[in-house]
Amino acid sequence: MNGKKGSVEINIPSAGTTKIKVQQPGSGKSSGGDGDFSIKAWVWKVWEFAREDSNRVKFSFKVGLAVLLVSLLILFRAPYEIFGTNIIWSILTVAVMFEYTVGATFNRGFNRALGSLLAGILAIAVAQFALSTGRVAEPIIIGISIFLIGAVTSFMKLWPSLVPYEYGFRVILFTYCLIIVSGYRMGNPIRTSMDRLYSIAIGGFVAVLVNVLVFPIWAGEQLHKELVNSFNSLADSLEECVKKYLEDDGLDHPDFTKTLMDEFPDEPAYKKCKNTLNSSAKLESLSISAKWEPPHGRFRHFFYPWSKYVKVGAVLRYCAYEVMALHGVLHSEIQ
Repeated sequence: MNGKKGSVEINIPSAGTTKIKVQQPGSGKSSGGDGDFSIKAWVWKVWEFAREDSNRVKFSFKVGLAVLLVSLLILFRAPYEIFGTNIIWSILTVAVMFEYTVGATFNRGFNRALGSLLAGILAIAVAQFALSTGRVAEPIIIGISIFLIGAVTSFMKLWPSLVPYEYGFRVILFTYCLIIVSGYRMGNPIRTSMDRLYSIAIGGFVAVLVNVLVFPIWAGEQLHKELVNSFNSLADSLEECVKKYLEDDGLDHPDFTKTLMDEFPDEPAYKKCKNTLNSSAKLESLSISAKWEPPHGRFRHFFYPWSKYVKVGAVLRYCAYEVMALHGVLHSEIQ
């Protein structure tokens, strides 16, 4: 304003006073520093991730070892001359079957073995029937069978009681399609099916053997450890509530602001309690995997009640809700 009623003065800086900072291409640095990349920081982050749980390194080592062992069947001439190109299925089996824990590997291996066996039997039966109908009807029958197998397996894996075996139905579908199509082109479906079943069996055997004998990671041990951590986290969070309540002088909170309520969820004790609420899926998955494991370590009983761990975890989550409510009360304006 210039002091006169109804008049407005707007000052526009001249073009000469404006400074524009242009980043040189290839400099690798941004004004905010967000684009900086440090190899040392990246290596340190990887080191911290591996040190947080040493089983991650063991699992990676075991997968590499298993893949190497089945690859030797191709690299060496003698086994390759016996199985031929179908031995590549052993590598595929190790890649899709090897899981983090022993129980999950057994579970995946059972679905893989049963699905491959059923797919091989169906492929041999349909191929023999198609061959007997003649060259004209053979591709038609094979095409109809592929459609039926795809539709039936996709429908069955959605059935509520068969959801745990969803991977098995997927194996049936792609194994059947690959065997029946390749057998049709090679002209010997029985030989093709048997070679691929042998290769799948070799890959599954190597995956199970390496997972059990080399630094085994048991789902039962992981489940027990996870539940113990939930107990400790809940206890720490509750202890923090009691400590803050006893330290309170009982006076009003005149300086209370919304920021106080926004920041308390970042407290370590509150975060631990919140992690307990998010452990439901993990406990359920570990419980299912632990049921497939043989007796081991401290769990040397057959039919160990792994489902009880899930029930105890549900009770702990109910307690966690109560403790989280206590955290909210302690940080509220009205005590």
